Amino acid sequence: MPHTTDHLLLDDGQCLRVVRRGTQAGGRPVVCLHGWTSTHADWTHWTQALAGAHPSFAWDARAHADVPLTGAPATLERMADDLDALIRHYALERPLLLGHSMGALTIWMHALRHPGTAIGGYGLIDQTPKLVTGAGWRFGIYGDFSAQRNRWFIARQREDFAEAVLELTADGLNARARERYEREPAKFQRSRDWLAGLAHAALTECWCSLAGADLRPALARLHAPVLLVYGDESNFYTAETARWVQAQIPHARLETYAGADHCPHFWQRDRFLGELRALLAACG
Repeated sequence: MPHTTDHLLLDDGQCLRVVRRGTQAGGRPVVCLHGWTSTHADWTHWTQALAGAHPSFAWDARAHADVPLTGAPATLERMADDLDALIRHYALERPLLLGHSMGALTIWMHALRHPGTAIGGYGLIDQTPKLVTGAGWRFGIYGDFSAQRNRWFIARQREDFAEAVLELTADGLNARARERYEREPAKFQRSRDWLAGLAHAALTECWCSLAGADLRPALARLHAPVLLVYGDESNFYTAETARWVQAQIPHARLETYAGADHCPHFWQRDRFLGELRALLAACG
């Protein structure tokens, strides 16, 4: 399915790349938000599959991919405002917001900053509303990612950004990922090369914003249908974390993908497509 690439100029002078598929004369629009260090291309499989029935809008978040950062830093607050600008620019009516990892955080921050925006539904993939753990909060990264550990990770990014990102994934809860990284480091060279080409300083600043956020209050503000998808071998989050998030959104449907890591939709693409279509149907 052909696509159109737009370059949306935001109010601070930042250019936002948006890849569109389908036509706005179709069904409910879907806005796709990728994870930290990733791009719009993460969503291609599903936006192509939906294009005949639903228009889609997949961005490269500011400071990500190869679009220069010319405006404000890529804080979570600014990305939530960018999301609202996208919705308003395309005059989207009650869109489905679909977010993986950082994308889910962006959606939650949008719910706090723009509560008057009418949203038709939410798809949230493998994320917690507060990354850093501490007294009374164990549902962050690994279940044990303290402020001190976060400071170490930020310092490691400034030392060797690409390896720091790979280590964050490898040092987590997924034993297979850890073993692959330790035994076959050469197989990660493609990822290393990709990460080496990104805007390291801007993405580290972005991480500081993500890690500093506490979005737990946002969960109660999601009044439209919600789909939660987690991998049961997530690198970062336990089954307890998934259940805690679901408990804060009683109307949400929780789906756990067996054998899947932090990207469960990649592991079971057809299943996720079916559940995405069911979510769109539930949005009315």
